[in-house]
Amino acid sequence: MAVRMQAHRWQDRVRQLTVDKAVLLPALLLALLGLVMVGSASGAIAVDHGVSPYYYLIRHGIFLAGGVLLGMICLRVPVRWLQKCSKAMLLLMVLVILLPLVPGLGAEVNGSSRWINLGVARFQVVEVVKLMLIIYLAGYLEQRANLLPNRFFETLKPLGLVALLSVILLAQPDLGSAMVLAAITIGLLFLAGAAWRYLMILLVAATPMFGYAALEPYRLRRIVSFLDPWADVNGSGFQLAQALIAVGRGELFGVGLGASVQKLFYLPEAHTDFIFAVMAEELGLVGVLCVIVLYFALITRILLIGLQAHREAQPFAGFVCWGVGLWLAMQALINMGVNLGVLPTKGLTLPLISSGGSSLLMTCIAIAIVIRVKLELDRTRLARPQTRNNTGRRDFSVGSMA
Repeated sequence: MAVRMQAHRWQDRVRQLTVDKAVLLPALLLALLGLVMVGSASGAIAVDHGVSPYYYLIRHGIFLAGGVLLGMICLRVPVRWLQKCSKAMLLLMVLVILLPLVPGLGAEVNGSSRWINLGVARFQVVEVVKLMLIIYLAGYLEQRANLLPNRFFETLKPLGLVALLSVILLAQPDLGSAMVLAAITIGLLFLAGAAWRYLMILLVAATPMFGYAALEPYRLRRIVSFLDPWADVNGSGFQLAQALIAVGRGELFGVGLGASVQKLFYLPEAHTDFIFAVMAEELGLVGVLCVIVLYFALITRILLIGLQAHREAQPFAGFVCWGVGLWLAMQALINMGVNLGVLPTKGLTLPLISSGGSSLLMTCIAIAIVIRVKLELDRTRLARPQTRNNTGRRDFSVGSMA
């Protein structure tokens, strides 16, 4: 009878488990802030395009609702299902990333063929590829992590895959996403224990490819303008100069929500790639620091959940969390760096904030997968057999290491 009662207690505790608030709360705050900032930054652009001033706000809200819905669905998908699909991701990634190059299916925007036309909206397929790559690498590293320190070929294979994906992305062209994929892969290989000497050899070998891509005329102009945007303030340095003006106008507390001047046809892509500059202008240094703190809290928590998964002998789940954390960290750092003038201009969105349906949907799904990992970790710990504590009483093995 006592054993049955204690089994019911375990079941009750498992039912009472909730989503990890340390992940959900900062993600929700960033998403809500993104909704507000897209509405603030896009009104003039929408009117200029001949649509309602609320067009991009409504569009962003629809994608956010869709992302939440997809995230709720993904919360019901066991991590082991993703693990079983990890090998299939290898072929799927290559097929998906080639879709924009298919005549009649790909859609060209601003000279880049990164999107596919779904009729009601365009979708940037590289956002799906980022998550697919993380799932594939998690399965690969789970099986070969013990071989990485001593076998060069085990380190070469995933980087060879990323090189292939990068070549396809550079043909679209999308150097920014190629850099994010490379950073995720190198970061996961390093965390899995790959030898530094192997990573450095491969990085040196890949340098000519990225160097050649950087020498494209328009990219070379971006690099030159990044070094001195004021030298050609009405030409190649226009975007960065306007972003820096927006950041400077914000000062400590900003000019006020909705009061940005730079978004009024001065700052290109004010609601997408340069929304961080608009935030800096309207919310000031204090607002920018709050955004950075939210990203830091979210990414740190995701990485800690990955660490907990490894300590609980669930390496696949751990690598997935680390991959998602690296993805969000790299993309946020690059976007902020571009807006602050410390990195050359790249077409990357600010996760959960920028207007961009593809990025928003996939980020919501990725965060939902992390929350699912944490739920499964907590269930595993609650379902363990009872152990005796120091007082001699029987107790539950309940707790969290992150």
